[in-house]
Amino acid sequence: MDLSYQRRLAAEILGVGESRIKFDLSAIDRIEAAVTKDEIRRLIKDGVIYAVPEKSNSRGRWREFHEERKMGRHRGQGKRKGKIGARIDPKRQWINRIRKIRRFLRWLRDNGVIDKKTYRMLYRKAKGGAFDSLASLKRFMKDHNILPQDYR
Repeated sequence: MDLSYQRRLAAEILGVGESRIKFDLSAIDRIEAAVTKDEIRRLIKDGVIYAVPEKSNSRGRWREFHEERKMGRHRGQGKRKGKIGARIDPKRQWINRIRKIRRFLRWLRDNGVIDKKTYRMLYRKAKGGAFDSLASLKRFMKDHNILPQDYR
């Protein structure tokens, strides 16, 4: 008994692939006799012909993994791909660094540790990217004897 024609019609009616069409084997003679779309529709309504639900991947393992990632797991050196600039925006890095340096220079000026002229010179150097970090600025000041003796 070849039910490929009925399977094709049912797939067309239900809007699914032929592999998802299943038949109730107790009513096989009714399915065999059905040759029109109306007859197939009636069999679908009666539940003799039906489409199995779509299978999809389980998200359970994904949920567990991402809960752990929220806690900081699975984010070490070995998991990273791409440059650091792909993970942390270089512009954001610059903003954070320059704000810290400028805040420190302002504090030095306001507390009378350095004069306005020195402040302006260091400020311009910072703007030009001369210092990689606050530590770099402090090192420069120490090497060039900018900080007073009692401050060091």
